[in-house]
Amino acid sequence: MALILIEEKEKKAIDDNLTSEYAKRIDEVMALLFNKNHDYGEAWREMRVSSMTDIILMKLLRIKQIEDNQGKTIISEGVKAGYQDIINYAVFCMIKLDEEK
Repeated sequence: MALILIEEKEKKAIDDNLTSEYAKRIDEVMALLFNKNHDYGEAWREMRVSSMTDIILMKLLRIKQIEDNQGKTIISEGVKAGYQDIINYAVFCMIKLDEEK
């Protein structure tokens, strides 16, 4: 939902069909996940779930800092990229947890 709100806030309007907006964001995030996974050779498989959880928490902290700074960044990719990374790490955690069963 945050990804939808970020983009729609810039447009100053929210589409009546939130389901299609949600599906669009999921498609974007999944494409990013597959691209990064390919680029990094599934490095996440060697990580502990607790380490990925720490990364998620650090990303959340960074997003809060960016928001406190009215969206201005010097080095960071920004709020949207942070939320996308959080989703991807959460997916990786779910896969690892499922494989550990």
